[in-house]
This record gives sequence, C-alpha cells and structure tokens, in this order.
Amino acid sequence: MPFFLLATVFVLPVLAPGPELLRQPAYHLVSFACALPPAALVALLSPLLRPLEVAAVRSLCGVPAERLAEGPAVSWAARRRTALWFVTHLLAGGIVSGMTLAAPPAAMALTLLPFSASLRRVTPGWPDAFHGVLGPLTGLALLALVAGTSWAMGTLVGRVAPVLLGPTPADRLAAAERRAADLASRNRLARELHDAVGHALSAATLQASAARRVLDTDPEFARQALAAIEDTTRDAVAELDTVLGLLREEDGGDPAVPAPTLDGLEALLERSRAAGVRVETTTQGRCTGLPSMVSREAYRIVQEGLSNALRHAGPVPVTLHLHRTERELTLRMENPVSGPVAGPAPGSSVPAPRTGGGRGLLGIAERARLLGGEAAAGARDGVWRLTARLPLAGRERGGRGDVQA
Repeated sequence: MPFFLLATVFVLPVLAPGPELLRQPAYHLVSFACALPPAALVALLSPLLRPLEVAAVRSLCGVPAERLAEGPAVSWAARRRTALWFVTHLLAGGIVSGMTLAAPPAAMALTLLPFSASLRRVTPGWPDAFHGVLGPLTGLALLALVAGTSWAMGTLVGRVAPVLLGPTPADRLAAAERRAADLASRNRLARELHDAVGHALSAATLQASAARRVLDTDPEFARQALAAIEDTTRDAVAELDTVLGLLREEDGGDPAVPAPTLDGLEALLERSRAAGVRVETTTQGRCTGLPSMVSREAYRIVQEGLSNALRHAGPVPVTLHLHRTERELTLRMENPVSGPVAGPAPGSSVPAPRTGGGRGLLGIAERARLLGGEAAAGARDGVWRLTARLPLAGRERGGRGDVQA
C-alpha cells in the first residue's frame, strides 16, 4: 500500500494531470505497476524482510515450517528470491484487493437493478438486459468470480512460497554446518565424560571390590582401599568440573578448571597404581612443551587406555611408551590378556566387564582423527596393544583416525 500511494502521488500527475484522474481505472493500473519496482528494490536491500514474509506465509497459507527458510536473507541469491516473492505477493494481493473493492458494489447494484427505478436512472450506461433477470445472475457470477480469484491466488501463493522462501543451497549448507557443530560438541562432551569420569569410576569400582573381599581378613588394606576411593572420587569431581568447563567455554565463558594435559600424567599414573595397576613408562624425546591440543588429547588417550586395562583385564602390568619426533607424538600401551578380550580371572577382585562397551575406542579414534592422526587397538599373542599417532601440526595429512582391531 505505501508503494501504491507514492506512485499515485508522484507518477499519475505526471502522466495525466487533472481532477478526473482518479476516476480512470487504467491510470490506477499504471500506478500499481509503477509501485512494484520500488517494492522489489526495498525487498532486495532488506535481509530482515524474509523472516516477516515467512511468518505471514506460515500463518495465512498453512505452509509447514520445514519447507521455509529460517533467519534473514544473507546471500544475494536469497535476497533475489525474497524480492521476487515480495513482488508476487504484492501482485496477487493487489489483484484480490482491487476486485474486492470494485466487484461487490457492482454485484449489489446488478442484483437490485431490476427492482429499483432510481438505480436504473443513475446507471444509464448499463445495457437494458441487466434490467431483467440477467442483472441478479450477473451480480452472483461477479461475486463467484471474486471468490474464485481469491482462492486461486491463495493457492498460487501457497505453492510459490516454498520455492521462493524456501532454503537456498547456502541456507542448507549453513544449517548442515550448525548441525555438524552441535553434533561435534555433543561428541566432545561424551568423550570427556567417558574418559574422565569413567576412568575414576572404574578405579573406584576395582578398589571397592578389593576392599570388600579383604574387609574381614585384612582391615588395614581395606582402609587403604577406602582412602584410595576417597582420593579417586575427589579427582573425579575435579574432572567433572573440567567437563562442565567445556560447556562454559562453548558458551563463550572461561572454563572453571583447565583440561588436564601430559603435564599431569604422573598423577594419573599414581592413581592407577593405587588401584592395583602396575604401570611402567618409557619416554623417547621431550614430551613437555607440546601443543596444548595434542597434550590434552594424548592425556585422555592414556587415561582411556588405563581405564580399559582396569575394566577388562584388572590389575595387570601396563607398559606405556611415549615417542616424540619433530613431526608427531606416538603413544603405545600394552597389557597382557587371556583371550581376544580380557576378562576377570576366576576368584579375582575384578568386577565383571560391562556389556555394550566400545565407546572408549571410538572416542580414541575421534581424538586422533581431530588431530589428523590415527589409532589402532587389538589383541595379538596374548597382549592387548593400543597405538595412537598424533601429528604435532594438527590435520596436516588428514589421517583416517579409525581404531583398527
């Protein structure tokens, strides 16, 4: 309507100035046509117009939300489609509005024409055929034309809306990127919870099982085991704060507790030794001063390897080898097994292995893949071996990152 009023004020006086101008329907059509290009230009330069039009289409046309785009029209392709839709919307609305304003009074006059002599005198230009039964029939037909045109325009607008207001390829790509980012965030949180809290719970479970078995025969050992459980659960609370810090970091805040790195490896090994795991470490190269991401992921991989040894093999000797070169850091962990997948020895204090596992190995694969490295795990000749290669420069070669059994 504003564009039509502006065109009426500025365009029509130029074409045919005079007081009789407003009575000529042709000039109104020209004014309406002149109003469409400015409307298209405004729609092209207004990214926020698309959300308004989408809301109107959803409310008035009943188009499902999943078929329409979300958010402002950022790309020029989306703006062009929005501008084309806006012109189509105005054109359809103008046709229906014009017919709604003009047709009902004419239909009423045609219907009453046979019954009113005064009405026939004020409409001298109408054919005499309308003075009979043809008048009311024509009036009803005119009303039916208005109703049919309104329905047809509504149907047309409803079908065109998903095409012009639907997501563009750029919108679909942006939505896919948002979903991928959300999924990556969830996977990262799941990995941190599994590796951090899972390790502490596995150690506490093993210690509690051992304490229960010797509570009557060796109270001193039971007290030591309970003290170790207390330390382990305290560390688990700190690890949980670290995981929650990841959520704060993703929300734009500062994490409350920094994520552990290889600088805290010795404390991790001491906790595992307190749970009954004999850990021997060998190091080649200097493992300090690593990139923070590599150091953090390496710590988590070692933590998960120790958790697997505790969970599936019990208090068995574990060998950890760290090898750093100029290009990468290699981790290798080995522990004896009694079969393809280690289980608790009969009569031991090791709890029965859980069913439905395997998430730890998937987490190791994801951590290695994020850095452009790879990981392999499997049993061979009675030894379970976990190997991970982490490039120091990140995704330099786009490694597979799959755990190979």
